[in-house]
Amino acid sequence: MKLLQTMAGGAVGGAEEFFVALATAFHDRGFDQRVAARPDPRRDGRLAAAGVPRLPLRFGGVLDRATAPRLADEIDRFAPDIVMSWMKRATAASVRAARRARRRPVCVGRLDGYYDLRYYAGCDHVIGVTPDIVAHAVRHGWPAERAHFAPNFPVHDSGARISRQAFGAPEGAPLLLAAGRLHPNKGFDVLLRAFARLDERARLAIAGEGGERRDLESLAAALGVAGRVRFPGWRGDIADLMASADIFVCPSRIEPFGIVVVEAWANRCPIAACAASGPAWLIDDGATGLLSPVDDAAALADSLAALIAGPALRARLAAAGRRRFESEFTARAVVARHEALFG
Repeated sequence: MKLLQTMAGGAVGGAEEFFVALATAFHDRGFDQRVAARPDPRRDGRLAAAGVPRLPLRFGGVLDRATAPRLADEIDRFAPDIVMSWMKRATAASVRAARRARRRPVCVGRLDGYYDLRYYAGCDHVIGVTPDIVAHAVRHGWPAERAHFAPNFPVHDSGARISRQAFGAPEGAPLLLAAGRLHPNKGFDVLLRAFARLDERARLAIAGEGGERRDLESLAAALGVAGRVRFPGWRGDIADLMASADIFVCPSRIEPFGIVVVEAWANRCPIAACAASGPAWLIDDGATGLLSPVDDAAALADSLAALIAGPALRARLAAAGRRRFESEFTARAVVARHEALFG
């Protein structure tokens, strides 16, 4: 079986990170595979180090006349059985290329969110990363027998403890961690409002970059917590941060999957999350984490206060989360599920 994966994403982001991780896992499993993606030095270096052959393509907008023909040429040269595309722009280009090619492969579109299915109309199958995303596709007319479930696995599933002093956490002070794009969907403003209600000993690190950074820094100042909050930027050592933190927080308003939840489980870090669709599916409230309503800073603060005050609760949730990770979300388990789907 030959596989060609296509990705038109940017330099950083959860989907972009997992694209590299899944391509690497497929390669390690022995897949005959190629990837086509926008050039990016960091991503290209990681794919090269993993031994994954890659084709740099622009994946531009409607005026891009070069990507689909070049991708069609690659399909003719490599003759993949399956072309698996990531998000709508790569999917559109992949479908056009497959139609131009002399031998049409099976086109599989990945659904990492609740996407408009019109962009996937030319695909033969779709893969949703949660059961509810699969149900979303079926509700919008996609044939149930061609809509499949395969989750993500953590890009970083084993971290080492690092110094907490870099985040202004004195010895014995609770250290809270959140991570993701600094975007309103991620609910970091809700987290800051919840954090302002906590014991002044607590410290918070929000790892990530994005257009909301200045607004979040201003909000932290207005809430009087700027001295206890750090914004360390986009980090490549998120697993180390999770292994070092006392509590991981996922305050998202919109989170279709929530791979950070699984990453925290992998690193035995207890979790408090808002009940966006992904975390609400993943977390068994009170068993593998604590859930609070979306946009409810007071309820999130209550969850965090309970975790700060309860070392036994933290230990129990962390152990249960680790068991869930080991049973369903390792790279081996997720690759095996894809193998079964590809048949």
